[in-house]
Amino acid sequence: MATIYEVSKLAGVSLATVSRVMNKNTPVRESTRKKVEAAMAELGYRPNSIAQSLASSRSNSIGILVSELHGPFYGAMISSIEAEFRTAGKHVIIAAGHSEEATERDGIEFLISRNCDALILHVEAVSDDYLVQLSKQDIPFVLINRQVPAIEGHCISLNNKLGGYLATQVLLKQGHRELGYISGPLWKADAQDRYRGHKLALQEAGIDWDERRLFEGDFHESGGSDGIKYLLGQGLAFTGLICANDEMASGAMTEAREQGLSIPQQLSIIGFDNVMLSHYTYPKLTTIDYPIAAMGQMAARWVLKHIYQQQSLQLQLVFEPKVIERDSCVSQSSTAR
Repeated sequence: MATIYEVSKLAGVSLATVSRVMNKNTPVRESTRKKVEAAMAELGYRPNSIAQSLASSRSNSIGILVSELHGPFYGAMISSIEAEFRTAGKHVIIAAGHSEEATERDGIEFLISRNCDALILHVEAVSDDYLVQLSKQDIPFVLINRQVPAIEGHCISLNNKLGGYLATQVLLKQGHRELGYISGPLWKADAQDRYRGHKLALQEAGIDWDERRLFEGDFHESGGSDGIKYLLGQGLAFTGLICANDEMASGAMTEAREQGLSIPQQLSIIGFDNVMLSHYTYPKLTTIDYPIAAMGQMAARWVLKHIYQQQSLQLQLVFEPKVIERDSCVSQSSTAR
């Protein structure tokens, strides 16, 4: 096998220059880079990643732990992270925690064992105390969609309470006062915050909250379908429905039609996330934009700045939701139930 010394000799450059070209961590003249790459190609030289890691104390790999590997939400997040690192010459290792504490801990330990330079964590079940203790070890990490006050500099989050408030405001401003709400699992912080925002909007509008108008869903389409069945079964009139994510909104729309309801003429529905499927429901789904791709990109930049010393990168730690108006909500005067 060819060695780095042979590459150096054939290219007519120093060993340090060959190393800089391979590691892509220091600017090198374009003409020099091409000479080194041509020498590597001629000799069939392939860098030994383990040796590189030992020499530089960097593996150039980043671990990503997400709750799930399926669905448009996590796909958008992972894709944006991977694209940012690929541009920087880094690679990712991905694991799933499935919103279970033991599985999340195992995933973190696995990624640490792979000598990742840093971790990006979308975790929901491990405690704040666990994350604070993890931060005291020599394991750099950044959190997505999690706010832990003791380590707020490690957190990239969305103002979920504002998102729940805005979603409810959309329907209130259209004259709807009889509302239903399908939440995510209420042990999850983001689901709790969206629900709090919903109740705050109702309070400001002078509407008393009735717990019978709440269905605790699962962030999947089935949760939206089950939510419609439950709410209709309560015998309470409602002309507007807030769903805590787009997948449940999609399931709610399907079930509402099967129950004989016309959307939005008889029932206005708003979602949360603005994932790709919200463009393709019928009618197109009014929703709250959750900029998860931008947040994933920001998490990657956090790592590039703090771990790989790309100090010129600007970071944003808190993101704001916004309303995306489409066709699934109409004014109450247009609603006949």
